[in-house]
Amino acid sequence: MAGFGSKTFTNHDDYMTPKSAWSAIEHLIPKDKIIWEAFYGNGDSGKYLTELGFETIHEEVDFFENDLGEIIVSNPPFSMCPAILERMVELNKPFILIMPSSKINTQYFRKLFAKQEDPIQIIIPRKRIQFIKLVDGKIPENYKSCCNFDCMYFCWKMNLPRDIIWLE
Repeated sequence: MAGFGSKTFTNHDDYMTPKSAWSAIEHLIPKDKIIWEAFYGNGDSGKYLTELGFETIHEEVDFFENDLGEIIVSNPPFSMCPAILERMVELNKPFILIMPSSKINTQYFRKLFAKQEDPIQIIIPRKRIQFIKLVDGKIPENYKSCCNFDCMYFCWKMNLPRDIIWLE
């Protein structure tokens, strides 16, 4: 069995968001704002948000060199979270990001958000989000989605009705 320390383990950051992840929080995303789905992946995430009735910008552009939309709603590459969150604070716009629940315990997260005037708000899904894994742009043969860690929606400047929202 491959492990993180073995040479047989390959780390992939290509886990696509299923439509169900956006449908679950559709009622919490403002319809009157232009969404920037900032991380392109295979393009489906932006398509799903558009299908749900949101005006969505979803283009293959460099997140670190662009500033689009009014709010960011995305599933960023988890391996780049420190740099992405730093850029989010720099952009100073509302966001909803799907990230592993463990991110809230990291020093970089604490450093960025502990003293912000606007607190982080969290939306907790009813069950684990089952991402769609891509390897070299394709779903691996015989792949069965089985996410083994918990993710939450981390929100900033979204003015949600509560700081912690449990989805039904």
